[in-house]
Amino acid sequence: MTLFYAAADVLRYPRPMSEKMFSTTRLEAFSDGVLAVIITIMVLELKIPHEDGLAGLLSLAPILFVYLLSFSFVAIYWVNHHHLVNRIEECDHRVLYANLGFLFAASLLPFFTSYVIEKHSDSFSVATYAASMIFTGFMFFLLRLSVGRLLKKNEELSSDDVATQRKHIASLAIYMAAIPLAHFHPYVALGAITLVTVIWIIPTARPSCDPKT
Repeated sequence: MTLFYAAADVLRYPRPMSEKMFSTTRLEAFSDGVLAVIITIMVLELKIPHEDGLAGLLSLAPILFVYLLSFSFVAIYWVNHHHLVNRIEECDHRVLYANLGFLFAASLLPFFTSYVIEKHSDSFSVATYAASMIFTGFMFFLLRLSVGRLLKKNEELSSDDVATQRKHIASLAIYMAAIPLAHFHPYVALGAITLVTVIWIIPTARPSCDPKT
């Protein structure tokens, strides 16, 4: 009878179980592969111009600009992803699912890049391009928060991490401002998106000294 009451107490008041943790090795390898495929798909949108000579090459300038912007966007996310994940040796389910969410958002970028190119950077296409940037940035922000939760748990969250979170929020605000701006000045909106890409070239948070580096 005593055993019965003891089992009932466990069911009513379960003891907190240690959360299962996973190595970040497969997460990094899978993410690297997905981002590499995304970049490969985007380059397939570059077509040979119909015109010959320098005039034909110059006609590709707007297309090359959008491609360069999207390539830089993915490349800089890859660098920041490396710095972020390198801060931890193990991850939980939150980090795994947040990472999948980020990769899903990033995988849509080739479509929106192609859409801007096909529509010749008109107002609506640039606005949707900015919206895709918001979606991807927000999903990466969730990943950053998930990793930050583990860092805080291990008392490794630094002032650099807090500064990076604020920088991330400011970047999302610029992307949001680019949407209404695109309806009046599409190329100015693309300039705002480019500005965000430039300020993320150097990650704010410094990676910890870890054998994985």
